[in-house]
Amino acid sequence: MDCVMMSERTRCAIVRSILVLAVTTCFVFSAQLSALGQEKPKEHPLTPAIKMAKESHAVLARIADYECEFTRREFVNNRLTTQRTTLRLRHKPFSVYMKFIDPAPGREVLYVAGRNQGMLLAHEASGLSSLVGTISLSVNSPKVMAETRHPITQAGMKQLIQLVISQWERESKFGETDVKFYPNAKISGSDCEVIEVSHPRPRKQFPYQLTRVFFDKKTRLPVRVENYGFPAAPGRPPLPLEEYTYSNIKVNNGFKDSDFDQQNPKYSF
Repeated sequence: MDCVMMSERTRCAIVRSILVLAVTTCFVFSAQLSALGQEKPKEHPLTPAIKMAKESHAVLARIADYECEFTRREFVNNRLTTQRTTLRLRHKPFSVYMKFIDPAPGREVLYVAGRNQGMLLAHEASGLSSLVGTISLSVNSPKVMAETRHPITQAGMKQLIQLVISQWERESKFGETDVKFYPNAKISGSDCEVIEVSHPRPRKQFPYQLTRVFFDKKTRLPVRVENYGFPAAPGRPPLPLEEYTYSNIKVNNGFKDSDFDQQNPKYSF
């Protein structure tokens, strides 16, 4: 009888141990599942790049106007062209004055949002075209767009970095994106941080194979943007499509309406 009782007690103890172990295992497994469910989704590689670009855009939003030397290299009509101008820009109302340094030195272009019936004004300083005087052109006219990839309504650093932000936000919905940060770059003697975004193969959601943005370390301004197209064949280098550089920047000059008026005696309209 004692042996039977001892055996029964032993069996009961074993059953209790098994039940305790099962409950403990279920609790641990449940906790592990809960922890997995609480893990943050992996951050897209473009997220910090977009953050930096938006911070730069916020800096520009606090700047009323600026003057600088503007250099653009663009692939237009199957050829790579370079233009250098003196650029004056005011954000409100959006106003642009450009005087060409090279090529077509002396050419002037003027645009003010809401004035001149939405047209830009232009004139040449030399050659037969100079005899025509000042002409009004649609911002998207074939004559204008024959020399540039973007209309004058997209001129300036603020507009340019907004285009980059919009591009990266669209691209952040997809994979196949490599982002590199270069914290110690230089351009025109200025210390810069560079973001380089590239894609391994052509996709309809990627307008460029590679985009590179240079941010001035002190001012946080986007002083250069480069865009490259996908190469024509594997193993070939990317195609340079756009390069915009802003140098010798002077901000908050207190520009007035007269600085964007064709009647300004300093201009030749």
